[in-house]
Amino acid sequence: MTFGDLELTPLLDGYLRLDGGAMFGVVPKPLWEKRAPADERNRILLGMRPVLVRGERLLIIDAGAGDAMDAKNAAIYALDRTETLDVTLARAGVSADAIEIVLASHLHFDHAGGFTSRQADGMMRPRFVNARYRVNEGEWHDATHPHERNRASYMPHNFLPLHDAGVIDFTRGDETIMPGVRVRRTGGHTRFHQIVYLESGGHTAVFAADLMPTTAHIDEPWIMGYDLYPMETLAFKRHFVREAIEREYLIFFEHDPKIAAGYIRETNGKKHVEAVEEK
Repeated sequence: MTFGDLELTPLLDGYLRLDGGAMFGVVPKPLWEKRAPADERNRILLGMRPVLVRGERLLIIDAGAGDAMDAKNAAIYALDRTETLDVTLARAGVSADAIEIVLASHLHFDHAGGFTSRQADGMMRPRFVNARYRVNEGEWHDATHPHERNRASYMPHNFLPLHDAGVIDFTRGDETIMPGVRVRRTGGHTRFHQIVYLESGGHTAVFAADLMPTTAHIDEPWIMGYDLYPMETLAFKRHFVREAIEREYLIFFEHDPKIAAGYIRETNGKKHVEAVEEK
């Protein structure tokens, strides 16, 4: 899809399953399971959907779970990479070597796992060999100094090799990454979680990352139990959802299993998503 000078392409790095209760926090199961049916282990299906941005430079936002997860965790998360990032990049006519900027919303394994890959010698190295990686400095600190509450979400082999290779450029707040692409801190999910605004030709799209991971999360109080600071999430969502409706932002839903992007609409006080990209 084309937004002025930007061309935006949703990608896919497969699917995983996470606990439905954790994905919807205090929302009771009889409500959330209508939107996201659970399997016999109470897990719901989620996609991993990076976005390719063609503009002044070639940029990718997040990169899925990648291919280095151990068998135990792959089973826990029911990781399904039948269709991978390399496959969907190739379908878009792009190779990993062509990517110039890799932009992180945050460094959890299902967003940053594809930042690195295991080489023939067994070592983990940057997957996008000609790219600079843009990472929030506060997020980097938290990822490299985990605590009991967030340790399982940060897998060091996904991001430490980037530092060793000297390919990280740190952001320190709301910044413009390249013309038409800027990041905005939301907090909530992690202290320095950020979303990405894609603006050109009078149009705005937003890569919502884990602020609204799926279309089932568009209601303000539907917040993940995984969020470290849920009241920050709620405060940001209250403003953002209203803004998205009124200004007609195209939202990219990184974890929705079926809908890659759509517009949030409101009818008689009820919100829904008008999909523009389904797969």
